[in-house]
Amino acid sequence: MGVHIELMPDPVRHGVARSGGVTCAQEALVTVDRQTFEQIWTPSTLELLARSYWDYIRRRTFGLIRVRYAGDSQTVTLLGRLPMLRFRTPEFVTGGDRASVEWRIERGLLVARDGRDKGFLRIEATRREVEDPDCPALTVSSTVSNFYPWIRGTGHFARFGTWLYSQTQLRIHIVVTRGFLASLDSIPDEVLRRGVTPGTG
Repeated sequence: MGVHIELMPDPVRHGVARSGGVTCAQEALVTVDRQTFEQIWTPSTLELLARSYWDYIRRRTFGLIRVRYAGDSQTVTLLGRLPMLRFRTPEFVTGGDRASVEWRIERGLLVARDGRDKGFLRIEATRREVEDPDCPALTVSSTVSNFYPWIRGTGHFARFGTWLYSQTQLRIHIVVTRGFLASLDSIPDEVLRRGVTPGTG
């Protein structure tokens, strides 16, 4: 069986507000065989998933978007120079039927001044209840929450800025995220190449 990816429909959005934080979430249902599940349900795989997310963005933008790493942060840059988004050190949470990695959004050219240190990006995997124990399933989601887009602007400009953000930055984010979720079938092979075994991490 290997890995089967089913992209879930995007939640119904009623338009982006002209002020306050913006939330955007995409989700995929990942169904695997028992052996594959035992290989990937490890703390090491969660770290690999986080690295794969940023590597996917770099490859899909042909290197225009790159990530610079520092001791207490990582910065998404344009051509390695312009700081588009700066995140704090990722926080990993594992245990039971849920695992997640979360990056707090600190600042950057894409972040409005009043939105600094308020939003976050989270990738989360949750085990699903299934009828067939030989075919475990996971829900993998990517969520940007409480994000304040700089491009939206304020005051009278916010009406046009909200539309501009919805048609450009937000739309690009959704397309890239759904592409990343659709590529999750490569994770088990990557785990094996790195020599990760069940229960290690």
